[in-house]
Amino acid sequence: MATTERVTVTLPVRLVESIDRIERNRSRFIAEAVEHELVRRRREGLLRSLKSPHPEAAELEETGFADWSASFPADDDGLVDVNAGKAVRWVEGQGWVQESA
Repeated sequence: MATTERVTVTLPVRLVESIDRIERNRSRFIAEAVEHELVRRRREGLLRSLKSPHPEAAELEETGFADWSASFPADDDGLVDVNAGKAVRWVEGQGWVQESA
């Protein structure tokens, strides 16, 4: 099975000349440009979906969280010792730093 397929694309002369000035292999350049655009559009679609999720997706997320949290042991008081470890906080540009007492 072939890993590439020949296609015919019509571009303005000005655009082809601009490509030729910076890249010898037009096909590779156009393939990379198309790949970048596909990634950009997928990301844009995902962001749109996150900003306005479908109502059924929100219900499914809630159901999933409820099932997941229900799988924890009923007596979870001893799972985390809040007195152990060190108190830290996030400082932009520095990362996690220990809280001063």
